[in-house]
Amino acid sequence: MKAYNAKNIRNIAVAGHGGKGKTTLAEAMLYLGKATDRLGKVADGNTVLDFDAEEKKRKTSVSTAIAPLEWKNNKVNILDTPGLFDFAGGLSEGIRAAESVLIVTGAGSGYDVGAEKAYKAANERGIAKFFAITRCDAENTDFYKTFDAIAEEIGETKFCPMVVPYMENDAVAAYVNIVTGKAYSYKGGKATEIPMPSDDNIERMTALFSENIAAFDEALLDKFFEGEAFTADEIKNAVLEPIANGELYPVFACSGLNTDGVDLLLDGIVEFAPSAADKAGEGDIACDENGELAAICFKTVADPFVGKMSFFKVVSGKITPDVPAYCARTGESERMGKVITVRGGKQEDTAVIPAGDIGAVTKLSGFKTGDTLCSAKNVVELAPVKFPAPCLSMAVKVRKKGEEEKVASGLIRLAEEDLTISFKTNTETREQVLSGLGEQHLDVIISKLKSKFGVEVDLTVPKVAYRETIRKTVEKQGRHKKQSGGHGQFGDVYIRFEPLEGEDFVFTSDEVVGGAVPKNFFPAVEKGLRESIAKGMIAGYPMVGIKAALTSVLTIPLTPPKWHSRLLLRSLSRTLSPRQLPQSLNPTEHSRLICPTTTLVISWATSQSAAAVL
Repeated sequence: MKAYNAKNIRNIAVAGHGGKGKTTLAEAMLYLGKATDRLGKVADGNTVLDFDAEEKKRKTSVSTAIAPLEWKNNKVNILDTPGLFDFAGGLSEGIRAAESVLIVTGAGSGYDVGAEKAYKAANERGIAKFFAITRCDAENTDFYKTFDAIAEEIGETKFCPMVVPYMENDAVAAYVNIVTGKAYSYKGGKATEIPMPSDDNIERMTALFSENIAAFDEALLDKFFEGEAFTADEIKNAVLEPIANGELYPVFACSGLNTDGVDLLLDGIVEFAPSAADKAGEGDIACDENGELAAICFKTVADPFVGKMSFFKVVSGKITPDVPAYCARTGESERMGKVITVRGGKQEDTAVIPAGDIGAVTKLSGFKTGDTLCSAKNVVELAPVKFPAPCLSMAVKVRKKGEEEKVASGLIRLAEEDLTISFKTNTETREQVLSGLGEQHLDVIISKLKSKFGVEVDLTVPKVAYRETIRKTVEKQGRHKKQSGGHGQFGDVYIRFEPLEGEDFVFTSDEVVGGAVPKNFFPAVEKGLRESIAKGMIAGYPMVGIKAALTSVLTIPLTPPKWHSRLLLRSLSRTLSPRQLPQSLNPTEHSRLICPTTTLVISWATSQSAAAVL
């Protein structure tokens, strides 16, 4: 594929709820753009984008896949993101590299949670939002029901229907392009222009389209009130800016499975989606091929054949094999690896990745996801990728003894690919703990660990590192005395222990007045106290939520305070008897639940009804 100028590049992330046809629609786009010679199907496991063995086995996307296509002298980089929430890290990667997001949902459904999450992610980035309502030709589906449901949630004035279906006998007879005022019927994936049909839905969508775009142009607003039709040029000039700024959302009806209407969707993306030249720049950095190099590493893959691949979105300048790879985070340069373009699981060598484009570089050992590739003479740091934090932890049990280090090494490598993974060794329970976004996420990690690194493990519920505390205020005396010739060792320490909210330990010496105790004695007392509460009285778990106030100390002069104070405190710890009401603490989790007001009211009413019955 030839190199394109940023003005002719569109980077678009395909996002939405799981199982709504995102990959199927992306495959149809690739097929129509002749980027592939066959129409891949998820059910058959032969798609370009779901190329990973785990994706073929599960019949769903588990990571972001990239594939470019050419359409009407423009390059469209498709970033197919996972819809399952267990793999939300892929959505973060795709949104970071795109200037537009295509939110996909199925006809007949409502405003899916996945669509809502994709919409919010695009809003946070401030990028353009397109909606594709697919599966319009399926039985018992209703495009207009879905359109109205989404419009009700996000505002009908922001919805801009551009391609809608014309229905006859509950079946799609044609797709109407409201922008051009033309209609097309499809047979075998081929479009045939037909006379413009009309019904109540078409008239309603046309009126809504005209009203919503007129709100952004005073001249069109006058024509709208006068009942005059808009020209194609007037429409384009009016909508380009609000679409690019994320204020107006084009909506397209289509069917990804048989490619009906997908050509009109591609026309709309090329025509109305912001180009990389317009929106790929960040801050003071313009998207200019002749500018200083600045590129963000938004994804990392450990390929078993190619090695480590770092995916870059070039904001300024261009990546070529002869340019040193300088990492803004480490401040170090390394030799640029092989520069490639990627289409699903296939790689192709390229001479350059220009500004606004997306590509990959192999074997960059010093780079990780979120790093900025730039010039050593002009160091810049672009905004990193924002990933969700891991929320489910499981203990890793090795099936064969002696492979613990191999497992740790493999998980660390996988964590380089997926920053939603966390792996650490719990020093208290002596377990290797793996954390991710859900059960399916952890299951995929374990499968990859076996296929890529040849080790098998089991996941079990991790042991709980309990804590202990006290429930009563008490004053204690710790006494230490020893006579072994020379200076004797003697000391009395008086400390008051109080329960403290939280899990902190607080030591204070404010009650010791008049210089009765040397100040250099206080750190030793605190250190000894911390040693004493490291093991509790009930089961030996660390003690928390305690305030210790030093009230008085008596020592024999010349006794080395730092040396014998720890002995005093060890003796003191034994005096922490059950009379202080020791208590074992169970783990607690603080959750914040957010739900729609209507759902909250229904839940409250249900609970009140249940309470009345009881």
